[in-house]
Amino acid sequence: MLLIPSVDLHGGHCVRLRQGAFDAETRYDVSAGALLERYASFGASWLHVVDLDGARTGTLAHRDIVLALAARNRLRLQVGGGLRSQAIIEDLLQNGVARVVVGSAAIEQAAEVRRWFRHFGPDRICLALDVRETDSATPRVQTRGWVQGSGASLWDAVADYETVGLTHVLCTDVARDGALGGPNLALYAEAIRRYPKIAWQASGGVRDSADLAALAQLGVSAAISGKALLENRLEPAELQPYLPAA
Repeated sequence: MLLIPSVDLHGGHCVRLRQGAFDAETRYDVSAGALLERYASFGASWLHVVDLDGARTGTLAHRDIVLALAARNRLRLQVGGGLRSQAIIEDLLQNGVARVVVGSAAIEQAAEVRRWFRHFGPDRICLALDVRETDSATPRVQTRGWVQGSGASLWDAVADYETVGLTHVLCTDVARDGALGGPNLALYAEAIRRYPKIAWQASGGVRDSADLAALAQLGVSAAISGKALLENRLEPAELQPYLPAA
């Protein structure tokens, strides 16, 4: 299992939100470039970058920062937030981004997104299927920066993309995001049981090395961590089993 550090951008700053709420933002006095260098020094091979403004508005707002990070050629970038057209994806992939993350469009523009899979290939696109669990314990996909419920279940959303070779799915339990309460292990265990060929990326709630070990034991492909790394809750030595260049 890989540990993929996360950098969230809002208004040009590195931030973390709690459960996706912009009025529950913590701003960190560090640049995205400095974080990239820090995580590269730990031995990371990927960096997950989220344009929070883009996720909310549907328009990529931090292109300059993203391309500057890619130009350093230090880590492979996985970038999401506001990627709702083929032209935007083409631009990012042609300018050094290794993989794009498609969220709301995967639900709202499914036919078009399937065309993107065929055009760019399944290894260049990761679906971000961010969920809230309902009273029936069915994970329902959220869109538009997690402010809208789509009604679609996580399982149906994955099934819709099987025919185009879906490979990477980043799944966030919104209720766990930024809360440092531990990941939703039951959710990821069920995801792997239903779709064992998908490379599942777990996001939300990672707080310590025990959480990373638990996710690795399940067979998760990657764990995304933002707040725990930003706040130095994970020591570099604890990260080594999950960082290929450590």
